[in-house]
Amino acid sequence: MKSLTLFKRAVGVVVLMMVAVLFAGCSNGKAASKKVVHISYWHVNAQTQGGASVETLVKKFNKTHKYIKVNAKYNPNMYQGLMQNLQSAQASGKVPDIVQVGWAYMNYFSSNFKYLTPTDAQSKFDSSKTFISKNFSTRTLSFAKDSKGKLVGLPYSLSTPILYYNKTMLDKYGIKASSLATWEGVSAAAKKIKEESGNYGLYIQEPADTWAQQALQLSNGAKIKKNGKAVFASSAGVKAYEFYQDMVVKDKTALHTPWAQGIDDFVNGKVAIAYTTVAQASHIKQSSNFDVEAITSPHFKGHKATVPVGGSMLAITSQDTEKQKAAWTFEKYLYKNSSLVTWSKGTGYLPPTQGALSSKAFKSYLSSNPMLKPAASQIKTAVAWTSFPKNGLQAEQTMIDARDKILSGSNVQETLKNAQEKINEQQK
Repeated sequence: MKSLTLFKRAVGVVVLMMVAVLFAGCSNGKAASKKVVHISYWHVNAQTQGGASVETLVKKFNKTHKYIKVNAKYNPNMYQGLMQNLQSAQASGKVPDIVQVGWAYMNYFSSNFKYLTPTDAQSKFDSSKTFISKNFSTRTLSFAKDSKGKLVGLPYSLSTPILYYNKTMLDKYGIKASSLATWEGVSAAAKKIKEESGNYGLYIQEPADTWAQQALQLSNGAKIKKNGKAVFASSAGVKAYEFYQDMVVKDKTALHTPWAQGIDDFVNGKVAIAYTTVAQASHIKQSSNFDVEAITSPHFKGHKATVPVGGSMLAITSQDTEKQKAAWTFEKYLYKNSSLVTWSKGTGYLPPTQGALSSKAFKSYLSSNPMLKPAASQIKTAVAWTSFPKNGLQAEQTMIDARDKILSGSNVQETLKNAQEKINEQQK
C-alpha cells in the first residue's frame, strides 16, 4: 500500500509538471503573439502648423497602446514634398505605413501607389463594419474619392482659405473690415496701407501648391479643370491673375515671398492682410501682438466667393497585415472626438467627423476662437481641390512655376496658356 501511495504521488507530480509546462508553453506562445508592432506615420505638419499636436497625439497613443508604437516623421515642403519622398520610398520598397495625402494629390496617389482602402481596412479589422458610415458624412467622404468613385483614404484635415487682417493697423488708417469682402476692396485697402505706412497691404500664401491662387481664379468665375482637362487659362482665370500680378509687380502693395516668410511678416506687423489657410489660425493668434481678426474669402465683383477645400486624408500604405491593422487602430484613435479637438486646437483645421464637429468641446473652442468661424461657414460650399491623376506632381509643379513667373512679371495670358497645354499633354 505504501509503495502504491508513493507511485500515485509520483504520477501526480509528473502530471503537475506536465500541466505547468503546458501552461508555460501557452503563456510563451501568447507573449510571442503580443510582440510590439512598430509603424511609421508620415505627415507634413511643421511646428507652425500643427507639429506639436502631432507629437502630443502620437505620444499619448504610444503610452496607451502597449503593443503598437508609432514613429511620426515630418516631411518638409508640404504635400508635394511628402509625395516626392513617397515616390522614392516605393521605388526602394521601404514605404511608410500611414501617410497624410493632400487633396491636390489624391487622384495621383490613387493611380500610382499601393494602399489599403478604408473600406477594406474596416472589413478586415472591424467587427461592426460601421466606423466609416457612423463618423463621416457623404459629402466629406466625397473629397477622399478618386475620379472612379473609390474611397482612397479617410478625410483628416479640412480647411478653407480665409482673410486675416491686422485690425489695429486697419483701424489706424480708417479701413473697415466690411470693405474687404471683394478683391477690389482688398486691393484698395492694400494701396492705402502702402501709401500711408510703407508696409505691404497683402500677402497671399505661396507654399508648394497653388491652392490660394486657385481660390482667386474660382472667385472670378474661372474653372481650374473641366472634363479631366486643365482650363484655368480662360479669360476669367487670366484676369484674376493679372489683378494679382498688378498688386505685386506694378503697385507693389502685395508681397511675393515664400509662405513661412510671408506669415512671419504678417505676425510681425509688416503686412496688413494675409490670405492663407485656417490651419494657420492658432499660430497667428499666438504669435501676433496686435488685434487680429478674420473674415471669409473675398470674391471679385459680379461673382461669388468659391474656395477649394484644403487639408488632407490619411491613407494606409503598409503591405503587411499586422502593420495594416496597427495603422487602422492608430487612425481610429486620431478620429476620436478628443483627438480631433486636440488637432483643431493645435492647428485651426476643422474636424472631419460629425461627432467632433457637434461635440461640446469643439463648440466651446469655436466660440472662444472666432477666427475659425469664417472657415466653418465656407466648408459647406467648398469645392474639391483640383487633382490630376496622371503626372500629378508635375502638374502641380507646372502651376507653381506659372505662378512664380507671373509674380515676377511674365505675360499672364501666355504663361497660363503654356502651363495649361503642358498639363493637358501630360494627362494623355
